[in-house]
Amino acid sequence: MSNYIAESTEHDEKLLQISAQMDQFEGYEDGHGRRIAAIVDALGAAFNLASRDRYFLQQAALVHDIGEMSMNREYVRATRLLTATERIDLERHPVIGEQETAKLGLPRGVQLIVRWHHEWWNGCGYPDGLESEQTPLAARILRVADVFASLTASRPFRAAWHDEVAKKYLVEWAGIEFDPMVVKTLLALPQSVTARSEPMFSTQSN
Repeated sequence: MSNYIAESTEHDEKLLQISAQMDQFEGYEDGHGRRIAAIVDALGAAFNLASRDRYFLQQAALVHDIGEMSMNREYVRATRLLTATERIDLERHPVIGEQETAKLGLPRGVQLIVRWHHEWWNGCGYPDGLESEQTPLAARILRVADVFASLTASRPFRAAWHDEVAKKYLVEWAGIEFDPMVVKTLLALPQSVTARSEPMFSTQSN
């Protein structure tokens, strides 16, 4: 992490609380959202994103699935594969997440990262079917970090994957689901970054 980590604001503390609630709802161990926030900040630094953009990215990482929690569907914690109908229903969560982050008063940049964190590099994602660089870099970064952290965490329906297995998956789907350059950059991050589970806000924005 950077040397200029600022003290979290009261608003940030609220996001951390929401993130912990989101982890519990989705069946993750506490700190999943925090881990994603740490990974996206490291990736943002590697891509030389401005401090403000890194801060927005960390905020989006903490509450990226707030739409799922708002929908409150029991199938999210199911120990089985989702049905086709459930998957279609679940695909509404990024748009609902955008709406929920707006209600929280988060910046428009954060709202859009949440909306687009399920877009794919080849245009087969949702909700808008954006392709390659049509999806902003911050959302592409969150996509890779979210999938990596999710695969390497225990879920109600499966055990955690080993880090190296998850990285191999990212490589196999680079250019399809993931931005290849973001995958390459994540692979180059120190293990201490990808393995840890605490978020830090690198800067703050008024």
